[in-house]
Parts: sequence; structure tokens; C-alpha cells
Amino acid sequence: MKIRKRNFKKTKESQNFWPSFTDMISTIALVLFFLMLLAYMQSIIFGKNIQQTQKQLEESNMEIKRADKKLKLLKDEIKETMAEVEEGAIALKLSEEQIEEQKKIIAQSNRELGQLRTKLQGVALLRLDVLKKVKGSIEDELGKKNEAGDELVSIGDNGNIVINEGVVFSYNSYKLKPEGKALLKNLADAFERVLDDKETRANIDAISIQGHTDDVGNPAYNRDLSAKRATTVVNYLMESNKKIESKYGRYFAASGYSEFRPISSSDTEGAKAKNRRIEISIILKDSHIQNTINEYLKESMEAFEGNNE
Repeated sequence: MKIRKRNFKKTKESQNFWPSFTDMISTIALVLFFLMLLAYMQSIIFGKNIQQTQKQLEESNMEIKRADKKLKLLKDEIKETMAEVEEGAIALKLSEEQIEEQKKIIAQSNRELGQLRTKLQGVALLRLDVLKKVKGSIEDELGKKNEAGDELVSIGDNGNIVINEGVVFSYNSYKLKPEGKALLKNLADAFERVLDDKETRANIDAISIQGHTDDVGNPAYNRDLSAKRATTVVNYLMESNKKIESKYGRYFAASGYSEFRPISSSDTEGAKAKNRRIEISIILKDSHIQNTINEYLKESMEAFEGNNE
């Protein structure tokens, strides 16, 4: 009886052990399943992340390639720009050198123009000097004014000797007054003395005696009257001094301008009296002025050719 009792106890203990082991195995299997599921899910998530990362990496590589391409283009543009800058610097340097050269040429031209201006002014002053000498010679002999208080001779704004018509002629006449003859005799002597100067004579082309009237009457009549008065003056200059005609008659010329070159635009009687006049103009030789210009041009060309060598 005792032996059977022991066997029963062992069987009962064995039955209590197996359910616990099964539960443990099930638990382990369940844990493993969850672990595998978790690993699978992680692999899926990781795979997606890898794909996304690869995609981003590819996009980044494309951006890098585009950036490299742009960088290369920029480098090429920088090289071209640098080349243009260098060319510009060279051109600027050449331009600065040319500007300096032009400044020198301009400065030289200004000096030469100043010299030419001085020479031409000298020619103009020579003309005025001749007229002043003639005017001064007349005033030394006859005075500055006649008995009526009229100025015998003056120098106009145009540099001509102006003889008051009332001193030489009566109104509307080309017959000389006695005081007019005396004035013209002194004028002829003065011109002889001036023309005796070889240097002065070399610069004179002609001595023009010009007749002028006012605007009263017919222009054709006034033209004839002004021409006759001018001719009368020239003829008396030659008549009163035979030497001047024989030596220098070729210099004198007469012309009539009628009413068309007034020195006063006023309609008063005083203005009309001023317009009725005899003018004497010293005409300088064009060749003298031309020689001055030619000399300047020759010097300029020599300087220009010297700069080009």
C-alpha cells in the first residue's frame, strides 16, 4: 500500500511541471515573434529611410553637378572679365599716353596760334599806325578843327580816316572848297612821307578813297555823286603833289558807295551830315597776311612731322 502511494505523488508532480514549461516556451516564442516583427518593421523603416536618403543623395549630387557647372561657367566668365579688364587697362594706359601727347600738341598749337595772333595783330596795328601818322601830319599843319568847329579828320571804328564832307565839299557838290584843297595838299604830303618808308610800303596794297552820301535823293544820283567826290579827291592829291603821282600813283583808287554804308542810323540832320563823308582806307597786302599764315602752317607741319618721327 505504501509503495503505490509514492508512485501517485510522483505522477502528480510531473503533471504540474509541464504546463509551466509550455507557458514559458510560448512566452519565449511570442517574444521572439515580436522581436522579429520589430526587426522586420525596423528593416522596412530603415529601408525606406535608405531609399529616401539615397534619393536625397542623388538630388544632392545633381545639385552639386549643377553647381559645379555654374562654377565652371563663372570661372570662365571671370577669366573673360579679367582678360577684358587687362585689355581695358592696356587701352586706358594707351589712351592716357595719347591724351598726354594730345595735350602737348594742343599746348604747342596754342602757343603757335598765340604767335600767329600776335603777328596778325602786328599787321593790323601797322595799318592803324599809317592812318595815325597821316592824321597827325594833317593836324600838325592845319589843326584839329576848322573855323566852324568841325573836326577835320578822325579815325573811324573801322580803322579808316574819315574826312568830314562839309570841310571838303559844299552840299550836293563835288567841287572842292579852298579849305578842302589845303587839307588834301597836306594829306598828299603826309602820304608821300609814309610811302617813302620802304618797310611800310612793302605791306600796303592800295589806298582806297571812298565817297559816301546820305539817303536823301535818288540812290543812283547819290552813287554818281559819291564816285565823283572820291575821284575828285584822288585827282587833287595827284595834282597837288606831283611826286606822289609819279612815285606812288599806282597805290591810289577811288570808289563811290552812295548811301549804303552809313555810320549813323539816326534820321537827324546831324546823323545825315556824319554819313556824308570821305573815307580813306589802307588796304594791306593779302600776300603779307598769307605769308604770315603760310609761315605758321609751315612751322606747324614741321612740328607735326617731328612728333610723328
